[in-house]
Amino acid sequence: MIFLSHTYKDKPIVEKLAIPLAQTFGKENVFYDSWSIQPGDGIIDKMNSGLEKCKFFFFFVSQNSLQSNMVTMEWQNALYKKAQGHLDVIPIKIDNCMMPTIMSQILYIDLFGQGIDVATKQIIDVVSGENTFQPLSGFQNVRAYITSRSETKIIIEFRAEVYMEPQSMYGILLGNDKDDILYKAHEAMFNNGFVENMILSNGIKGNLVMLSRANPTSPDFPFSVEIESKTTLKIIGAMKAISRDKYTMIPLIDKSC
Repeated sequence: MIFLSHTYKDKPIVEKLAIPLAQTFGKENVFYDSWSIQPGDGIIDKMNSGLEKCKFFFFFVSQNSLQSNMVTMEWQNALYKKAQGHLDVIPIKIDNCMMPTIMSQILYIDLFGQGIDVATKQIIDVVSGENTFQPLSGFQNVRAYITSRSETKIIIEFRAEVYMEPQSMYGILLGNDKDDILYKAHEAMFNNGFVENMILSNGIKGNLVMLSRANPTSPDFPFSVEIESKTTLKIIGAMKAISRDKYTMIPLIDKSC
């Protein structure tokens, strides 16, 4: 039995892993409360039953779950059973939280740093008894976050998640024409440029706003830019320079809500 310990606030992420696990090992072998606990069932009784049958306990570690009394009770009970040799406890880090000290010696799956596809493969490998090594080609140290947006204005923050990026050269791909927009960085000094009719390898077309600064981008020093349009702003994606004249797409995450 696979037990997925999480808080309801993290269900949008957890369910993306629960479904492929059920498809691989069978829904009856994955304890996920959304389908393992039905109306009329005793929640605590079902939880205890799932833990008793559990062989692999996956704890989704987040700022939300670390504040949940129910989840805390689950993983503390699981650690007790692990000490008795009854199950394996595997933490899955899903946001930028601090791991509980008592789990500091347990190797965890880093969904936050490596992405959901790598994490899903590693979970399946753990249950199947395979080596969990995965090449880190999917890891993106720089991610772009939309911190504020309206129909005609947007603020995007480029962040280095783990290590320092020596070059702060970024781009925003738009569907707007150059004469339609104004753009700037929230810096005393910055460089900018504009490339019209850029075509990506996947066929996507757009106009690229380029913004850069002399200082590097580090986890504590993000690079924030602002774009305003006379008409509806059409954001296609965010990019990072990988050489003087080449850019690659990076994750663009909306945190404005």
